[in-house]
Amino acid sequence: MNDKPQQPDTTDDEPATLFERVTRRSFLTRVGAAGVAVSTGQLHSLALADSDDAGQNGAPSDVAPTESGNVHVRLNVNGTLHELNIDPRTTLLDCVREHLRLTGTKKGCDHGQCGACTVHVDGRRVNSCLSLAATHEGEAITTIEGIGRPGNLHPMQAAFVEHDGFQCGYCTSGQIMSAVALLNEPYGHSDEDVKEAMSGNICRCGAYSNIVSAIQQVRRKA
Repeated sequence: MNDKPQQPDTTDDEPATLFERVTRRSFLTRVGAAGVAVSTGQLHSLALADSDDAGQNGAPSDVAPTESGNVHVRLNVNGTLHELNIDPRTTLLDCVREHLRLTGTKKGCDHGQCGACTVHVDGRRVNSCLSLAATHEGEAITTIEGIGRPGNLHPMQAAFVEHDGFQCGYCTSGQIMSAVALLNEPYGHSDEDVKEAMSGNICRCGAYSNIVSAIQQVRRKA
């Protein structure tokens, strides 16, 4: 009786090697999985390094992570303090719309190009789609809901109504927020100066001349 273990048959007649059995789909799947594994390991290492540095320096982060990976933040929006647990990647735009249900701030391009998402942070106009909510603790955030309400409109809102400064209305909240901030910015008094100051806000309906008229009316009265 032969006790030697039998060796697998490796003759040339074997139909496929390991590499011959790899399809394009399986190759891409394996590469993608490897990339995810590597990047996850790198992010985990960076997170550990950051936490070690914070512990050594005795300077804890202002925004504390929770067990779920979210961060606990306190935001002052329209004069009301809100305590939230949010994904650290949450933009200020998504935070006010999805978490606080302040839907007057609109999501247009989501790339900082149209101005529909404009809000005020400490009185300055900001494209909220480009700003992370967790970076605004301790700052005063104002949305269109904090400017005025029906029956108690801000003068700029009333001027937009009087001069037909909107058509579809989608960009209007961002236009008004930029226009209100403009009142405290050092721009000249001509219509061309206003157009330059408002160039970051796009109106696809083309109500620009009426928007300028509304802004100029409020500026003259101010």
